[in-house]
Amino acid sequence: MTTDIVVYHNPDCGTSRNTLAMIRNAGIEPHVVDYVKTPPSRAMLESLMERAGLSPREVLREKGTPFAELGLGDESLGDTALVDAMMEHPILINRPLVVSPLGVRLCRPSEAVLDILPSPQQGAFTKEDGEQVADVAGKRIA
Repeated sequence: MTTDIVVYHNPDCGTSRNTLAMIRNAGIEPHVVDYVKTPPSRAMLESLMERAGLSPREVLREKGTPFAELGLGDESLGDTALVDAMMEHPILINRPLVVSPLGVRLCRPSEAVLDILPSPQQGAFTKEDGEQVADVAGKRIA
């Protein structure tokens, strides 16, 4: 099934890999953007955050990034400074961000993607850590 879904993906991230696999398990082949190598423009990033209803601080990733070295925990830093840092260091953008006809989500946990997929899971799905997300009939496991 061809559906306009875009995944801002980091192949080194388990949550991002699980999200991508769930999209594909729904029978959809998304457009995958390795955002560390090909980051979104500032306008696109700001649009994604707005559409997802998230502030720059909510999209900022701490783990495995230069967050601490750049002093980004300083609550007095405004949105412009945080977006500037994400533009300079794309690894600071939390992932995966998924764009679908049903909305934009930061898919943490990865199962959040199920809320914006236009089709259900096509069969069983188990995350990399062994957690089962969908049964053999594709029904979401709570």
